Amino acid sequence: MNLKIYQINQERDVKGGKFMNSDWIVRHTGSPAIDPSIYDEVFSDQVDCKDLEEVFAKFNTEGHPLHRGHSLSVSDVVVTDEGAFFCESIGFLEIGFDESETQKRDDLLKIVYVEPGRAPFVSEVGDDFKSIQKAVDGHFQPVYMGDGTVLVCNEEAKLRDMAGNRHVGDSIIAGPFFMVGDDGEGFSSLTDAETEKCMTQFAQPEEITQAEVRGDMGYTMYFW
Repeated sequence: MNLKIYQINQERDVKGGKFMNSDWIVRHTGSPAIDPSIYDEVFSDQVDCKDLEEVFAKFNTEGHPLHRGHSLSVSDVVVTDEGAFFCESIGFLEIGFDESETQKRDDLLKIVYVEPGRAPFVSEVGDDFKSIQKAVDGHFQPVYMGDGTVLVCNEEAKLRDMAGNRHVGDSIIAGPFFMVGDDGEGFSSLTDAETEKCMTQFAQPEEITQAEVRGDMGYTMYFW
């Protein structure tokens, strides 16, 4: 399922509609429509959910490493291929919602995200310590690839017995990781060419046993 999640930005929420149901918002704003201009995009990716109830269960509890907002709650808007849906106290209400009027953080980095057993996909991550740690589920380690890109992974992945993900050179990367650009001073968004290269490089999921992961403790740097 293609999924986007929008949440109210309280700085633009002059009527106090955050966490309120649609009836409350209509009564207190005098408008029958939900105002998309007070919403921020906090998630945009594919998820393994078959319907909105599974989306709510996932994002109200476990979440997703690239989710930039709070747990899914009342007043949030979920957009799928089927339309836009307002999260009520119970269930969802289909609404009109102009996504072009919404906003999102301006410090997001374009990345290629790679999970064990899955095809890679293009996404975004916040350019801050907390967001990067969340994306790899723990303390992160940058591996500089020598071509202007950086592989960012969990530095404790093998110690935590995370699933094997991909081979890089003669080493195994365990756990989720992402590819990002390197501007010489810090991380930067991938260029279109770098994105295409990374998507091709990690296109095929690999079957890596945990015995192989345990036998490959540590990282070796490879530059090409």
